Amino acid sequence: MAKLRIFHQLQAAHSALFRAADHHLRDQIGLGSAQQAILFVLAKEDGVSLGDLAKRLHLGKSGLSGLVDRMETAGLVKRIPNPHDRRVIELHIEPAGRTIAERTAPLTKAVNEELLTPFSQSEREIIARFLDHITANSEAVTASNMAAQLTEGTPA
Repeated sequence: MAKLRIFHQLQAAHSALFRAADHHLRDQIGLGSAQQAILFVLAKEDGVSLGDLAKRLHLGKSGLSGLVDRMETAGLVKRIPNPHDRRVIELHIEPAGRTIAERTAPLTKAVNEELLTPFSQSEREIIARFLDHITANSEAVTASNMAAQLTEGTPA
């Protein structure tokens, strides 16, 4: 069996998948996959704070702000200050945004299913467990390994 190069393989898979998804989504609805993900979150739970949304989608706040600006200009979402803490900005989905989320959800489900078609149910569970593990532990694993490697390679 060939040596696994997980870091490289995940980066290549992520790039290929999201490049293709962004291309097709932009052609079909004029939005990228990150904007679609925002609509999916808001369609399930409207009024999420920008900070919580950034955490859920693993996006930086500055990158999220630009995406939300464009979506707000397009009439898909609306920023509203939280009535109890005006420092907190909540994001609400507009009817046009909800329509796009509803229209594109089946497409995303179909892509997910097609990507998983070659795998048995038990393999799918392993894939899900692996991806959950990476999501939950990537910061700690990367930090500890980078620190150890840099410490070993640094003259005393």
